[in-house]
Amino acid sequence: MSEQTFQRPSPLSNNDTLLVTIFIAAIIHTLIILGINFSKPKVDKNSKSIEITQVMQEAKKAPKKAEFLAQNNQIGAGIKRNKPTPAAKKKTSSGSKLNKPPGQKAIQQQSATHKRVLTQQQAVQKIHKTEQSKKTSEISRPKLSMDALRRQLSELGEKIRYKKPSSNQKRIKYINSVSAHKYLAAQYITDWQRKIENMGNLNYPAIAKRSGFSSSLIMNVGIKPNGAIYSIQISKSSGYPALDQAAKRIVRLSAPFPPLPKALLEEVDVLVITRVWKFSDESGLHTR
Repeated sequence: MSEQTFQRPSPLSNNDTLLVTIFIAAIIHTLIILGINFSKPKVDKNSKSIEITQVMQEAKKAPKKAEFLAQNNQIGAGIKRNKPTPAAKKKTSSGSKLNKPPGQKAIQQQSATHKRVLTQQQAVQKIHKTEQSKKTSEISRPKLSMDALRRQLSELGEKIRYKKPSSNQKRIKYINSVSAHKYLAAQYITDWQRKIENMGNLNYPAIAKRSGFSSSLIMNVGIKPNGAIYSIQISKSSGYPALDQAAKRIVRLSAPFPPLPKALLEEVDVLVITRVWKFSDESGLHTR
């Protein structure tokens, strides 16, 4: 039998021991990490809020069942039908209603209503102004009859002819304007007045025959060279239209008058005689 030689295994080196140790430590840490479960703490959904009440007066005995926390004991009186609503909830609910802004439709409706009211007020004001202007125009507009208008136009035309004669018109002069032949003009006026007074007293107006009647007027009568009437104008009325018309009638009844003197024609073409006519129930007609 051959002889066999047995050798003992050599111990592990330092490097091998370090590797084995690190391997075992890694396995242990992995098991620890996988075995631990990290999760968020759960919040108790059924947690209740604590209400604290401030007590103004302290009770001598503590209540059997306390509903609120307070600094002193207090026993309430009366019966509560419903549990009071917490203050936080009341404020939230009321605040949400108060702070809720108005809707856009409500603002548009208010704006449309305001515009409609303004338009109606402006329309009413325009109607009132139109009515007032119509009333004012009616009041300020003078009312004239056709006869009065014709009379005024006639008198105005005669005044224009007397005061502003054109080059084509005749030389018209009032008796007081005659300068070169005053003596001839004065003699003609005397004869003219005598004829007028005689005709006037023969045809005396009925209105002037009333007892105590007295009135006067001023009349301008234009005489042509041949003695015919050129114009008749009442510059101041007697206040009685019937008397004014009667005076004009007396002039027409007295025409034609004597022709104007030839020497006077060198100065005038139409002689205007202005006289005051006085009507009285006692003395009749007098001119001056």
